[in-house]
Amino acid sequence: MRRYTLKTIAKLTFSAILWLMILLFFTWNSFKPNKTKSGAKLKVFRFSPHGKAQNALPAVLHVNAIDKDAANEQKKDWHDYKAMERDNEREGLGERGSAAFLNNATLGLEQKMSLENGFNALLSDSISINRSVPDIRNMGCLNKLYLRKLPTVSIIIIFWNEYMSVLMRSVYSLINRSPPELIKEIILVDDGSDRAYLGKPLDDYIADHFTNVHVVRLPRRTGLIMARSAGARNATAEVLIFFDSHIETNYNWLPPLLEPIAMNKRTAVCPLIDVIDHKTFEYRSQDEGQRGGFNWLMLYTRLPLLPEDLKHPTEPFKSPVMAGGLFAISSEFFWELGGYDEGLDIWGGEQFELSFKIWMCGGEMYDAPCSRVAHIYRGPRISPPIEKSREKFLLRNFKRVAEVWMDDYKKYLFQHRDGEFDQVDPGDLSAQIAQRYKLKCKSFKWYMENVAFDILKEYPPVEPADYANGAIQNLGDPNICVDTLQHKPVNKPGPYLCAENLVHPQVSQYWALSWRRDLRMRGQKVCLDVQMWTQNTPVWLWQCHGAGGNQYWSYNYNTKLLMHGINQKRCLELLPQTKELVVNLCNSTNKYMHWNFGFVNHTALQTFKTN
Repeated sequence: MRRYTLKTIAKLTFSAILWLMILLFFTWNSFKPNKTKSGAKLKVFRFSPHGKAQNALPAVLHVNAIDKDAANEQKKDWHDYKAMERDNEREGLGERGSAAFLNNATLGLEQKMSLENGFNALLSDSISINRSVPDIRNMGCLNKLYLRKLPTVSIIIIFWNEYMSVLMRSVYSLINRSPPELIKEIILVDDGSDRAYLGKPLDDYIADHFTNVHVVRLPRRTGLIMARSAGARNATAEVLIFFDSHIETNYNWLPPLLEPIAMNKRTAVCPLIDVIDHKTFEYRSQDEGQRGGFNWLMLYTRLPLLPEDLKHPTEPFKSPVMAGGLFAISSEFFWELGGYDEGLDIWGGEQFELSFKIWMCGGEMYDAPCSRVAHIYRGPRISPPIEKSREKFLLRNFKRVAEVWMDDYKKYLFQHRDGEFDQVDPGDLSAQIAQRYKLKCKSFKWYMENVAFDILKEYPPVEPADYANGAIQNLGDPNICVDTLQHKPVNKPGPYLCAENLVHPQVSQYWALSWRRDLRMRGQKVCLDVQMWTQNTPVWLWQCHGAGGNQYWSYNYNTKLLMHGINQKRCLELLPQTKELVVNLCNSTNKYMHWNFGFVNHTALQTFKTN
C-alpha cells in the first residue's frame, strides 16, 4: 500500500479545492442574468392571463429608468423615412394638409354635396387620396424608440353611405403610414349603405388594389355599436383598432399605440385626435391632449392634463374616458370584458360603458401623444329621420350604462336630466350585471376616487340653478336658433333651424346662462366668447374659463336683449342678410337683437346682480 507524505496530501487537497472553485465559478456565471454592452442587468417578463408577471421568453422588457442603453437594445426606430421623404416631394391641391379651395363656379354644387355628406365632398374628389399630411407631433416624438416586437392589428372601420374618396383616403392613409408587417387586415364594415358606388364598385376597387383589405356587409343598418361588434368578430389579429371612416393618420402613429398593449394586454390606448376641416380639408392640430371625462348630462367632456403629464409630453397619460371613435385594445381583453353591450342601440353611451369597465375590471386606459390621427368633424348634414321607435335611443343607452356601472352615482345623472329617464325602459340588463359580477369589477365609487377624481370638482353634481337654459331663439326670425353647427372650440357658432322642443333641444342648441354668468353649452365647458370691440364683432366657441371678462353675459327678460360684458352696452345680434351671429351696440328697437330662451328662471334673474 502506497503511503503519502503530509506534503503530498496538502498538494492534492489544494488542487481539489482549486478545481472545485473553478467549477463553481462557471456554474454561477451560467445562471447569472445577461449583461448588455453597458453592463446593465436585464430581466425579462411577460404578462400572464391573470395580469401577473412571470419569467418567460419571448418577452417584454422591463428595466430601471437609468438603464437606457439596455432598453434601447430591445427597441427600434419605426419611422419610414423613405415614405416621409416621398410625401415631402408631393405637390398639389391639399398636399401637406393645406386648406384647399375650388373656384366660385362650383359653389352651388359644393353646398349641395356638403349638405348630403356633412363635408365638402366635391373638394375631396379634387384632392389626392394619397395626399401628404403635416407632421404636427411634438418634436420629442421624432426621436422615440418603441419595442421591436409589437402585436399585429386588425383595423376595423365602420361606414354607412360614406363618400368614396373620403373612405379611400382613410384606407390609403393607414397603408401609407403604417409598418406593413403590423397590419394583418383592414376590415371595412358596411352598415347597410344604399349608395350604389359602395356596392360592387367598392368590392372591385378593393380586389384590384389591396390584398389585406376586405368588406363585411350587414344586411340592414344596425348602428355603430352592432357594426363594430360584427367587425370585431371577423378580426383575427392580436389587437383590434376601431376607427371612423373619415380619418387620416399622421407619421409613425401605430407603434406608440401598440407598445402599452404589448407591455400589458389589459390596456386600451387612444391616439390624440386632430382636425380635418369639413369645408377646406385643412389638416390641423387640435391640441396637445386632454384627459377624457363626462358630465351629469352624460356628455363627453375634456379634463386638463395633470402636472406629471405635462412634464413628459411624449409619454402616454391615463384618461378616465375615451372619446369613442378611435382606440386600440387587445382582442383577448376586449372579449374578456364582453365586448360592446349589444343592447345599446345605434350609437351613444358605448364609450362610457367600455371606459368604465376597462378601468373597473382590471384594466387601464391611456392617450398616446405621439400617435396622431385627424378626423373630419362633420358640418350640417341632411340625414334620414330616425325611426320613431328609436327616438329615445340615446336616453335608453345612457340608462343602461348607468344602471349597470354607475351604482349610487346614477342619481346625479337622473337628476340633471329633469325626469327624462322616468319613462325609459333600459331593457334586460341581466347579462351585463352577471359579467360585472363574474369579472369581480370594482365599484363606481372607486372609479370616481382613483381614476376620475377631478370630475366632481369640474362638474359638481349639484350646481346653482341656471338663470336661463334651452334653445336661444331669435325673435326677428323665430325659426332660427343659436347652434354650434357641430363645431368644437375654436370655431364660430351660427344660426340654424330651431329644434322642435325649445326647452330640451338637441345638444348643439342646448345653452345655459349659468351661475358663473357665462353662456355655455349646458353641462359642458364650451362658452360663447367675444374677443374684439368693433362693429359686427364675431362670436366664438371657446373653452370656458369661468372668469367673466370676454365670456360674461346677462339677459334682460323684459327687453329680450342678451348682453355681453359687465357694462351691458353690447348685445348679440343675428344679421339677417348674411345669417351670422355678431355683437353690436345694443338697440332695443332692433328685433334681430331680441332673443328668447326655452326656459327662464325669473326668480334667479331677479338676483342676478346681487348674487
